[in-house]
Amino acid sequence: MACHARTSPPAGPAPPNGPDGTGTQPGTDYAAYASTERAGHGHLDLMAPDIHCAGCIKRIETALNAHPAVTAARVNMSTKRVAVDWCGDLALADEIAGTVAALGFDIRPFDGDRASGAQDAARSRELLLALAVAGFAAGNVMLLSVSIWSGAPDATRAMFHWLSALIALPAVGYAGRPFFRSAWAALKVRSLNMDVPISLAVLLACAMSLYETVNLGEEAYFDAAVMLLFFLLVGRYLDHLMRTRAHSALHALLSLTAKSATVVSDDAVRTRTPIDDIEAGMVVAVAPDECLPVDGIVCGGTSDVDLSMMTGESVPRTVERGDMVHEGTMNLTGELLVQVSASGATTLLADIISMMEAAEKSKARYVRLADMAARVYAPLVHGIAALTFLGWLWASGGDWHFAAFTAVAVLIITCPCALGLAVPVVQIVASGVLFRGGVLLKDGAALERLAEIDTVVLDKTGTLTLGRPRLVSPAVIDVDQLALAAGLSRHSNHPLSRAITALAAQRNITPHNVVAVTEQPGLGLSGTYDGMQVFLGRRDWCAPAAVEDDDGRQLELCLQTGHGAPQMFRFEDELRTDAPFVVSELKRRGFPVEMLSGDRPKAVARLARKLGIAEYRAQWTPEAKAHYVASLNSSGKHVLMVGDGLNDAPALAAGHASIAPSSATDAGRTAADFVFLGDRLQPVLFAHRIACRARRLVMQNFALAAGYNLIAVPLAILGYASPLVAAIAMSVSSLIVTGNALRLRLNTPRQHPDAVATAPGGKAAGSDERSAA
Repeated sequence: MACHARTSPPAGPAPPNGPDGTGTQPGTDYAAYASTERAGHGHLDLMAPDIHCAGCIKRIETALNAHPAVTAARVNMSTKRVAVDWCGDLALADEIAGTVAALGFDIRPFDGDRASGAQDAARSRELLLALAVAGFAAGNVMLLSVSIWSGAPDATRAMFHWLSALIALPAVGYAGRPFFRSAWAALKVRSLNMDVPISLAVLLACAMSLYETVNLGEEAYFDAAVMLLFFLLVGRYLDHLMRTRAHSALHALLSLTAKSATVVSDDAVRTRTPIDDIEAGMVVAVAPDECLPVDGIVCGGTSDVDLSMMTGESVPRTVERGDMVHEGTMNLTGELLVQVSASGATTLLADIISMMEAAEKSKARYVRLADMAARVYAPLVHGIAALTFLGWLWASGGDWHFAAFTAVAVLIITCPCALGLAVPVVQIVASGVLFRGGVLLKDGAALERLAEIDTVVLDKTGTLTLGRPRLVSPAVIDVDQLALAAGLSRHSNHPLSRAITALAAQRNITPHNVVAVTEQPGLGLSGTYDGMQVFLGRRDWCAPAAVEDDDGRQLELCLQTGHGAPQMFRFEDELRTDAPFVVSELKRRGFPVEMLSGDRPKAVARLARKLGIAEYRAQWTPEAKAHYVASLNSSGKHVLMVGDGLNDAPALAAGHASIAPSSATDAGRTAADFVFLGDRLQPVLFAHRIACRARRLVMQNFALAAGYNLIAVPLAILGYASPLVAAIAMSVSSLIVTGNALRLRLNTPRQHPDAVATAPGGKAAGSDERSAA
């Protein structure tokens, strides 16, 4: 990866937002935050916290790409980052930032700390407070309205109308802010969104109600306005709750990047140096139990390095002089001296982060069902309400009061409460059902994607297997030999040593008291027991023989006591007990199943034969996995990626949907849409089954919302529904949609039905057919 000289933006936090809550901060010099990739080319990273859907991404990228100087514009919804490249002077940064601000988006120079979730937390608090205020107002105004409906005298009715106004108007002003701000931002740039007709309906209902109250009219609709806001805020809050669960995997990956490294000078002086000051050719020292801060070549020392984050292999690899090592991997046993070949933005880990950004951007372009429905809503509702007003104005001979009265009823009755609840309420119910079945849902939109999958790609180590080395045939191992080996292994943190120690503890065998134990990095352990020298480690160190098995199992350990034949401890990665059933069930449902692994070819081929997987790849890098999954998606397939390691994170992000076990790395869990608990693989089947049922319920909710509008809207247009009746009808439609979503909990056991024993013929009782999708 080429290293470009790049000027750094000024230090310190990004400037705050403008006083009006939108656009750019007056006086901000965006050119100071721009950087130079190469001569004559500029780059700027902006942060737009208001980005929340694929439509936002399309608007920003379309506007920026229309700028004559812009060569590339990329938007990442997870980090809210807008990255722009252009040909020309850095002074164009202010003009380019203004292009985004002109669309109505709040922008500022990108600050990774701010992108970590503070905006989402503030938005959640705002929506929750608005919901509470609207609920309080709706309850109290409805109590007053009941008295009015009961036939209160004129004076009492007027007093109750004023009391309703005193409660409703401040509540609407506060609780309606999320809708009003969004509508105003859209109108400022001469565009429409769903919040424009919502704001118009609420404000017109309040205005007409106040007019009626001042003129001692019989009817006021403050109850309709606050009830409308309450149901809309319920849907908006649930939708925001599900969206914010889709945290970016980039933050987990960035936590692995080093901030400093120990540089060894030519005269052996060691200095802790910031990573930005590390250059190629320097030598850095890496202590045991420290993550490597750079990519480079080992120029001194021997050690075992845990490569599971990169390759997925559960057994560490011994590295010595001349071997290549990468940032983010863990040095386990001995100190290493590494000559730097890449650091900072040029390491393999940085490449993986770049791939993650590209994959997340591609997934963010997925247009959710609710977003597609919303595209046609605003112009359609405005058109119907305007025609209703004009029609009744003409039919009534200029009675603007009745015409406005009817138009407001149309706006209220068409407010998208049922539409706004159709998706998030199903996602919330599905999230609870999945949780009881041992699956955590992170991204509500992933339910839609999971129901669409047609290909399954599985990782090997940590996914099909548990990622824990297990002794082969432990029952035939001599008890005294196991106690002696445990006496040595308890002094090491190597995974194979831990497996021996764990087996001894499981069988209640007390380890022998081995003294003077030393660990030779990459070789093994030596010590003294009963005056005799004992060794546990590589066979070519303890005894002259081959290291690897012929059947593709993992490395073995040799126990040599100085006399007699050595005791061999052979290991293999423990297979998940239900993996054969899950693979066969996926194939029975009609899904092609493939396996990708960074492990050795023999081990991968052996497992593929055992599970009946015909398509498999071995020793694949993270880049190769991600590119392969992306190519499958590009060819029209919808890939479910199931993986666990950092090496799987780009492929998990690139998949149409993705699942990781709870034992996965932080980056793997964060990149995945779903996380399943426990040692069984069958939650993958359960999650797909629930996703298919959830999609059907969402479609039913859309049908119910459409049916409600087909019946209610004509009645409102014809003048048969007052704003109050419209508000009640809207509330009933919302309750119907919610009740339909709750059907997902019916006939769904706490444990997924696929976890039962396999029935004769290889089928599981209760297993869902692929046709259910």
